[in-house]
Amino acid sequence: MIQLSYHSGITGPSMVLVTGKKYKANPSLAADKAAFLKDFIKGESKFEFLRTPEGFTFFIKGDQSAEDLRVAGSKVLSTLNAKVAELFLDGDEDAVMDVAEGIMLASYRFLKYRKDTSKDKVSLTSLFLPPSVTRKKCHELENTVKAVFWARNMVNEPVNYLNAEKLAEEISIIGAEAGITVQTLGKTQIESLKMGGLLAVNRGSMDPPTFTIMEYKPEKPVNKKPVVLIGKGVVYDTGGLSLKPTPGSMDSMKSDMAGAAAVAGAVYLAGLQKLNTHVIALVPATDNRPGMNAYTPGDIITMFDGTTVEVRNTDAEGRMILADALAYSSKFKPELVVSVATLTGAAVRAIGNKASIAMGNASDKTFQHLEKAGENCHERIVRFPFWDEYAEEMKSPIADLNNLGGGNAGMITAGKFLEHFVKDPYIHLDIAGPAWLDTRQDYKGQGGTGTGVRLLYGYLKKLK
Repeated sequence: MIQLSYHSGITGPSMVLVTGKKYKANPSLAADKAAFLKDFIKGESKFEFLRTPEGFTFFIKGDQSAEDLRVAGSKVLSTLNAKVAELFLDGDEDAVMDVAEGIMLASYRFLKYRKDTSKDKVSLTSLFLPPSVTRKKCHELENTVKAVFWARNMVNEPVNYLNAEKLAEEISIIGAEAGITVQTLGKTQIESLKMGGLLAVNRGSMDPPTFTIMEYKPEKPVNKKPVVLIGKGVVYDTGGLSLKPTPGSMDSMKSDMAGAAAVAGAVYLAGLQKLNTHVIALVPATDNRPGMNAYTPGDIITMFDGTTVEVRNTDAEGRMILADALAYSSKFKPELVVSVATLTGAAVRAIGNKASIAMGNASDKTFQHLEKAGENCHERIVRFPFWDEYAEEMKSPIADLNNLGGGNAGMITAGKFLEHFVKDPYIHLDIAGPAWLDTRQDYKGQGGTGTGVRLLYGYLKKLK
């Protein structure tokens, strides 16, 4: 990871200023660096590059949006000469931090399984920030990037490494580091709790399910009752017996536990930052396969809270395992329950990968706070209607509910199914669009993006 450092300012008589269209090459600059500067500044008149005795410097003015600055940071990193190891940032303090965030998040590479990594490694190792930037801000940014990278790693890991038990183990490791209590329930305990949804989805797998409970509770939290975050932990989804039908539709299904990575990463970050907020994460985890004694369309499953569910499609498995966790959350008497999941293709078709869909029965004020947190980190949410009429499609003639709605508004009917199992104020986030990117997109990268970590942390940070 790039380490943040400090410098004492950028002064010196040999400074060369490069700004807007006024470009003057410095003979002391290598030809490739000069070309880089010339190419980069086309149309980028709001940014300046300086060559100083201290090194290569990026000067940032403070009149751009935070997101523009993050994207600019990712562009700087992608265009830098491969041999550049240090970069000096200077300018408006908040703007500097936004650019630094973009650079650091863009530096992520998942190269664990690559033999030759020489072409993809990031050579930049140090960002030097102006003295006005406090160590507290640097520490928060470093921890944020650390948590997002952890979530990205989990999403990018293949299921032959990251099965349900391994995911629980990885969560236990970060919990121990951040002072978070972690308890993992194995299959026998899950059976004793009669979590029928989680057990049903797991029936086609050789690997047992897990149910992981993370709890971060400071001595005097600002919230009298905890916030409970619940993440879908389907470590791989074939669709089960309702096998995914289209070519390529299974290729990225190791990402179906991105909700679990998001909530665990957010609690991890809260612990690292020692937030004064009581927060709990619940992670039901399994893979969904068509083998063994796989659950079938037509099965009727009794859930943790006693609700019976008619299975109409085994590829609607996320809601089955989330339902048990949502019902389990009531034991904590939370002030708010938030589920996070790559739940529906309908969400992607509705708004693409530029935002997550939000819905629920929590107060408008709660939604506004969450929306503000999303705007601040550009992990935006779009609130969808949550009218009771949508729940009609989830009723079954032979059970209390069925697990598949009609052909329209699938993201909402899925949310109404989940709402049935929650007793407390509730928000559901469908992150199916932004959680995984097939092609690189600025600082979000390619593959797992870590969507949800910064959003949820930003919300928790502002709780009063």
